[in-house]
Amino acid sequence: MATKPGLLTDWPWKPLGSFKYIVLAPWVMHSLYYVATKGKNELDYTYLLILPFLLSRALHNQIWISISRHRNAKGSNKIVDRAIEFEQVDRESNWDDQILLNGLIFYIFSSFLPIASSLPAWRTDGVVITALLHAGPVEYLYYWLHRALHHHYLYSRYHSHHHSSMVTEPITSVIHPFAEHIAYFLLFAIPLLGTVITGTASLSSQFGYITYIDFMNNMGHCNFEFIPKWLFSIFPPLKYFMYTPSIPVRYHSLHHTQFRTNYSLFMPLYDCIHGTTDRSSDGLHASTLERRRPESPDVVHLTHLTTPESIFHLRVGFASFASRPHDSRWSTWLMWPVSSLGFFIYGSSTFLAETNLLVKRKLQTWTVPRYSVQYGLKWQTQAINSLIEEAILEADVRGCKVVTLGLLNQSEELNKSGQLFIERHPKLKTKVVDGSSLAVAIVLNNIPKGTTQVLFRGALSKLAYAIVSALSHRGILVATLYETEKLKLSSTTEAKVVISKSYTQKVWIVGDGLSKDEQLKAPKGTLFIPFSHFPPKKARGDAFYCHTPSMIAPPSLHNLHSCENWLPRRVMSAARVAGILHAVEGWGVHECGDSIFDVGKIWEAAIKHGFRSTTISK
Repeated sequence: MATKPGLLTDWPWKPLGSFKYIVLAPWVMHSLYYVATKGKNELDYTYLLILPFLLSRALHNQIWISISRHRNAKGSNKIVDRAIEFEQVDRESNWDDQILLNGLIFYIFSSFLPIASSLPAWRTDGVVITALLHAGPVEYLYYWLHRALHHHYLYSRYHSHHHSSMVTEPITSVIHPFAEHIAYFLLFAIPLLGTVITGTASLSSQFGYITYIDFMNNMGHCNFEFIPKWLFSIFPPLKYFMYTPSIPVRYHSLHHTQFRTNYSLFMPLYDCIHGTTDRSSDGLHASTLERRRPESPDVVHLTHLTTPESIFHLRVGFASFASRPHDSRWSTWLMWPVSSLGFFIYGSSTFLAETNLLVKRKLQTWTVPRYSVQYGLKWQTQAINSLIEEAILEADVRGCKVVTLGLLNQSEELNKSGQLFIERHPKLKTKVVDGSSLAVAIVLNNIPKGTTQVLFRGALSKLAYAIVSALSHRGILVATLYETEKLKLSSTTEAKVVISKSYTQKVWIVGDGLSKDEQLKAPKGTLFIPFSHFPPKKARGDAFYCHTPSMIAPPSLHNLHSCENWLPRRVMSAARVAGILHAVEGWGVHECGDSIFDVGKIWEAAIKHGFRSTTISK
């Protein structure tokens, strides 16, 4: 939002929220009716192609978003090395509003302006006129409009909203108030209406011009440089007719310090003519291209996909989805063809999903391209372990201090909680951590003070045994529902475990496999504390549920603008936090297999470095 929002700041359909797309419904329905009632020779393909064109624009933008986020996570050729936070993601979540506006205007003109309908596929004279009108009137008028928008009156009411994003992403290019977009569309309408009025318009000139604007906007705000220097060496005048990402991105980074530079749209020519070129742009372009090596992380958190739609919740997926906790929705299930395509793209090796910063330490999340269901298939075991092993060895080569195994990557049945890799590579410098000690500490600290008895229910594992043992040292009686659980827990730990003859316990320690029927037997106000990788499905409205073992990240942890699976914003899983603590404290030990780190020591370290307990929800 601008510092002093002016008239027509908000988009007209803002009150509709996610239902804003309904504004196109009458036109889409009319298109379908039109196809059904008209003969083949009577169809106006200009009108019919509007919706596919709008969808192609959305896809075009999304491709740029994914590529940009992946490249910026790697760190190579990055222009501005600053963090993006949730506030920016929320502010830029309406990037598709300008596509809706474009669609409405196209439908209206095609319906009520006869000369704008039934356009041919190609006309060379129209394409040439479009290019000339853009290079002349559009670029020149935009230059002066942009200068006007930087006057303190208009800047505070409109343009400051765009410049609130200090680190740009491709979609930052279209984040403006509604009134500002109207002004831009009037400019871009000059070539569109010019060719229509002169009778030289075609589908190629109309749709191609908008696609060109999208491409240049996205490229100019992607925050990584990829335009080679030799291109300008071969044809030096090109630098006056085409900008590179360094110019607009650099401009955003300067923001207030060098306020009166780089006003041009896509052609720096007019900045050169009026003496408003930022002289450091050429040097920045060259120095950015020299940064080719990916950044070496201090900590790598190795996670995996959970469900087919979870790929959309990755940072490189849909930004607005990734900024919210993962929940299965029917709308994301409809996009399974896209999720399948993403699986095939990344299916051969782990891929970088996110990079975070804690003081001077770089923390990366690498994703194993396998779904949770595949971890339960024995014929997939070798392939999954190979992916994990390759990732650990790559991290070791890059000088990474700690690799944490998240979710099912630390499964005892899969790889003995990571011990398999230590046995295969005894000289491994990178330490492998599963975070069990911190998970135990989090569960213990979620138990209310004064609790004397808890009910234990869930799959038995290294973590389960450690929790029960820790509870016994605190003098808390552990009750269980089943004889088999009692026998295994009692024989493996020194804890006193009893069979529960009732369901009166108000604190339940639960793992995977907790059923709805079991939850319904708990008394009102029961506190469910999961130690499982995946959260239990909530079946009670009168009970309280903790998150799976996790902690709230400190303010000093930056570039955290996506949610980790189902966890809330700025909440990190125990394994992820444990890896950070092992690296920061320099403990230099493995925590995998049967070994568990000092529970008290790792909890004290977490608190010391600003991590906090999560809240309890109903």
